[in-house]
Amino acid sequence: MLTSVAQWLRDTANQFAHYHSLLGADPDLAALVKAVINNEARYVAQFPYCGAFQPPPESGLPTSRNEWAENVIVNPPVDPKIVFECKYEIDSLCGFLKLSRAYHAATGDSSFINTHWKTAVDQIFRVIREQSQPSFDENFNFISYFNWTGSRGSLSPRVNNRGNNEPKAYTGLVGTSHRPSDDLTVFAFLTPANAMLSVELGHLADVLDQVGDLKNVSTQAREWSARIKDAIWQTTVQENIFAYETNGFGGRYVMDDANVPSLLSLPYLGFLEKDDETYVATRKLLLSARNPYYAAGKNISGIGGPHITPWHPWPMSLVSSIYGTDDDTEILNALYMIANNTNGLGLIHESQSIYNGSDYTRSWFAWANSYFAEVVLDLAERKPHLILKENKAYRPGQWT
Repeated sequence: MLTSVAQWLRDTANQFAHYHSLLGADPDLAALVKAVINNEARYVAQFPYCGAFQPPPESGLPTSRNEWAENVIVNPPVDPKIVFECKYEIDSLCGFLKLSRAYHAATGDSSFINTHWKTAVDQIFRVIREQSQPSFDENFNFISYFNWTGSRGSLSPRVNNRGNNEPKAYTGLVGTSHRPSDDLTVFAFLTPANAMLSVELGHLADVLDQVGDLKNVSTQAREWSARIKDAIWQTTVQENIFAYETNGFGGRYVMDDANVPSLLSLPYLGFLEKDDETYVATRKLLLSARNPYYAAGKNISGIGGPHITPWHPWPMSLVSSIYGTDDDTEILNALYMIANNTNGLGLIHESQSIYNGSDYTRSWFAWANSYFAEVVLDLAERKPHLILKENKAYRPGQWT
């Protein structure tokens, strides 16, 4: 069995999310998260298009072979001694920003804003500028800043159009070649990833304003946050329904994928309120047969994605659905569905067949388990009567 020692920006941010409220009370935990931010800053500063990295040299851990990255040509070139895999996904950069601002909010410590971190943020804006441009200029010169080309024998499929992704027109959105599931996008503008980017850029500006540093970066962050948010509302919504992906030419893909950021998770991301009428209408569609990746069985129903099969919903989508409603019945149904589909292991899987309870992928999917812990803490504060003996809101760290 191939064992890898690697760090994904996205997964790291998600697996720390349920600890955010404890960072101010636990110095050791805070020190760990700060170290992670410092390490990730070095990665992003060097390779902002990449999302998974080898252990830092200080760890003394060996680098790992990634068979899925073999025979893949990436441009800009990467160093395999540093980069484990270089699939370009917007949410990886958002994960780094989210972990940074959550740490600051909980601890008030801004010492992570060092040279590496500032360079990483500059590189994030570089990616934003590059990937928001149209595929063709006015003279029909093709513009490409990132290329992922799989050669013969590679396990990972190459990005379309000789590694350059699907053509896109300018809309104000930021393009991406891969989804948070690591699958290829159909159209370059992934709505939920852009929603997360808009939110995190707003938080970035808030942090910089609070510490009184990098005013020009703060201004730039607010401008891009507003531009992306406006573009989402202006170019992805038709008949009160968000498209999952668009291309600026009129192409729309109405679906959802379980992996966060997703359309179902927009309230969790902080992009809108759960009672927003466009979200409510979109949510209704996503949790129905009108979503090609929604599946319903006797014991489990939910949203999956092309990463596995259309009949393997991911419990992660049930967690997102809880964040998107205040209806007690819907929340309890989702909680029981999650708890009753662990095949007796007591841990949340990556995906689960609607036909067979023992047909699942990943017996312990760390991201999904962390996400579930996060929503349990959310319910303990938002709806304590559903999960606690006393109907009294609870937040970690509030011991009596």
